[in-house]
Parts: sequence; C-alpha cells; structure tokens
Amino acid sequence: MSGTSESILPPLEWLTAPHSEVPAAVNDWLMELGSMTRRFERHCQRVHVEPQREGFISRAELGDEAEHLPESPRYWLREIVLLGDNQPWLLGRTVIPLETLTGPDQALVDLGTVPLGRYLFSSDALTRDYIHIGRQDDLWARRSRLRLAGKPLLLTELFLPASPIYTVNRVDPA
Repeated sequence: MSGTSESILPPLEWLTAPHSEVPAAVNDWLMELGSMTRRFERHCQRVHVEPQREGFISRAELGDEAEHLPESPRYWLREIVLLGDNQPWLLGRTVIPLETLTGPDQALVDLGTVPLGRYLFSSDALTRDYIHIGRQDDLWARRSRLRLAGKPLLLTELFLPASPIYTVNRVDPA
C-alpha cells in the first residue's frame, strides 16, 4: 500500500516481478525512462499541472515511502493533478528529503504549476534507481526513485482513466 490518509493518492498495491498481467502497451508507458510530461505532450495540445498539496512533512507521515528514502528531519511533499487538454490524466506525489533540496535543487519547492518532469529532465545529473509497478483497481501506477546529482527523491504516479496510457493500440505520434 502507499499514500497517507491525507494523500490525494488512494492506497496502491505494488506488484512483484514478473509483470505478466500488465498489457504490453500499458507496460511501455509504465516503464518510460524519459519525461512522462513530454510523452503526454504528444497526445494533447496542452499539459498543465494543478498543485493540490505542498509543504514539509515528517518521516512519520510517509507510510511505506519511508522504506525508499533516507532518514531526514523533514521531507518536501508535492501532490498534483496533471491534465492533458483539461482532462485529468495523472495524480502525482513527490517526496523529497531535505538533504536533496540543496544548491540549485532548492528550486523544487517553488515549481508551482510547472510539471516536475520539466525540471528533472533538464538536468544532466538525473538518474533513476528503479520503477515499481502498481495498481488501484483498474488503474495503473508506478513509483520511481530518482536521483539529482546522487540525491534521492521518490515520485509516485497514478494514471487516471482519461490518460492516453489506456488507449488501446494507440501508437505514440513521432
């Protein structure tokens, strides 16, 4: 399970490998290594973010996310709805240890309506440790631990029903 009682994310069930029940087209989206924002932009005229919750939280408020992040006195939490052409496509939850918010990466607390991917994928120092696949009923989710210059953050994404991830046999435009 994932998410706290106040989270915009419902509880998620994380799958163990192999992911044989994941349809191939959905798996292609879930295992996207590049910017999900850029991929979404190929399916609509406008992608925008509506922040839902931002602020510092304690480790006790992390739930099972604590297993994926180092000890820290506090964590920056950002929860958003990402929309494509005004349709909700994704719920996102980012948790960032205070120690990650140093130097230029302090800008992560001031993203506002800027998609996280626009910031992260503009960095040459971005790496991804893993992608975990999860579900909430018929909806698919993924959780990634990313690192900016070696400093961790955790991103959880739940793909909503209107998301292009669920469009059968749709090929991404070039």
